[in-house]
Amino acid sequence: MNYHMAFKNYVPLNEQELTDQKLILDFIDTNSNALERTNLAAHVTSSAFVVNESMTKILFAYHKIYDSWAWVGGHADGNPDLLEVAIKEAMEETGISKVTPYDDHIFTIDVIQVMNHMKHGKYVPDHLHLNAAFLLIADEHDSLSINHDENSGVAWFDIHDVFNHVSEKRMISVYKKAFDKIGNIKYHLDNHEH
Repeated sequence: MNYHMAFKNYVPLNEQELTDQKLILDFIDTNSNALERTNLAAHVTSSAFVVNESMTKILFAYHKIYDSWAWVGGHADGNPDLLEVAIKEAMEETGISKVTPYDDHIFTIDVIQVMNHMKHGKYVPDHLHLNAAFLLIADEHDSLSINHDENSGVAWFDIHDVFNHVSEKRMISVYKKAFDKIGNIKYHLDNHEH
């Protein structure tokens, strides 16, 4: 599915997502390079909520730029298959060898402001990430490795404890919304298994 349709078909969870969906679709419609970092104002990104099979733990990385434990993900860099981007980034950033998508639909959407910073010796101005996040399942016993280019730590956290490790306040509502949705899925799975 192309990325425009993926965003268009997404059913927003709340007013924030409804508004962000409109912004993302408007931006994609008016910017042919929305998938590229060459668009300095905003570009499409893809993130992953990597959980264990029982959905009780989340895999986070300690991101150097944001100085916080955070989800994994990255820039689309021209790839319209956002799920593929999320899987690739999750594996590259954590070292896990296999991840399975919960399904192929966008899990949450957010427009995220990124403050200006230096990357590889180059100045990156303030801009927006038009983000699609996906829910991925991984084996919590799979070996992990740090991607020194991006992060300085990779670890599994209890999904209820992870907020004690997130220092980036802006992301709390983004994660909480997703964790509530994960909790609902887990509840339904648990109650259908018995």
